[in-house]
Amino acid sequence: MNLPLVSAIIPTCNRPELVQRAVRSALGQTMAEIEVIVVIDGPDGATQSALSRIADPRLRVLALNQQVGGSEARNTGVRAARASWVAFLDDDDEWFPQKLERQLDAAGTLGADYPVIYSHYIGRSQDGDTLMGNRLSVQGEPVSEYLFCRKGLRFGEAGLGSSELLAPTSLMKDVPFKVGLRKHQDWDWVLRAARHPGVKVHVVPELLAIYYMQDNVARLSNNAEWRFSLEWAKERIDLLTPKAYSFFIATECLTRAKKVRAGTKVYLGLFREFLFRGSPRFNSTLLFLGFTLTPIKLRAHLRKLAGARGGAARQGCQTSLQSELP
Repeated sequence: MNLPLVSAIIPTCNRPELVQRAVRSALGQTMAEIEVIVVIDGPDGATQSALSRIADPRLRVLALNQQVGGSEARNTGVRAARASWVAFLDDDDEWFPQKLERQLDAAGTLGADYPVIYSHYIGRSQDGDTLMGNRLSVQGEPVSEYLFCRKGLRFGEAGLGSSELLAPTSLMKDVPFKVGLRKHQDWDWVLRAARHPGVKVHVVPELLAIYYMQDNVARLSNNAEWRFSLEWAKERIDLLTPKAYSFFIATECLTRAKKVRAGTKVYLGLFREFLFRGSPRFNSTLLFLGFTLTPIKLRAHLRKLAGARGGAARQGCQTSLQSELP
């Protein structure tokens, strides 16, 4: 049997209906030379049964005896991969059919030893579809600033999430996902990988994936634990520019603290981090003050209004791409 070009790795746990959708979108790629490796994170008979009904020899199911977490489940898939490229897909997301083909084409034009390829994507929620990950990086821009330094008020300008990632298998073995992280797993990986010699991070300017943002779906990014985000940033401050650090404190730590009404003492502590360990700029200062002073419900309303301004463009993209879904 010929070796596949890409190994698609899908970690999952106790979500048999969702993972079937993810698997079908991976198997429905325009390039056939792939394998799809589903790593079931711990005992989960329902998921094994659901996947057994998908009759495609390209599907491989690895059922772990005990739960190891999303990072190590992905690493397990990498170790089992037979292809020279790996791509990751969360079990509650899906790909458009040309995702892998478009990314491989882009990788071939970069002239890098280790091309790391992402894409634009759709954020889908009860409120509709939003274009995400659609800010192109500036020449020479540090990855941390591309990730966290917002140009506007809307979340999701830069993506770099795991469901959009394609990378060489050899790089993923040299720089595995950090085991034990409850959140920020994808950001943690790309910040570390960007320091690896020969790595070049590139975003394909096409909508190639769908990221589901429903509040009723449990996913790590919905967790409002600001303390974990703060400690994560402190421990990785050498991977963040001072400018990016200030933005992270304002947009990730402060917003999560606000969600749990952490109080004035916490907000002042975060402001000290923002001011003295980072490098505040006009935009980040505006965001910090805005998130501090604006009530959560009002901010949510303003965010919806900001997103609605691109409604016509979003609808056009959705209409043109919807027919491509498997």
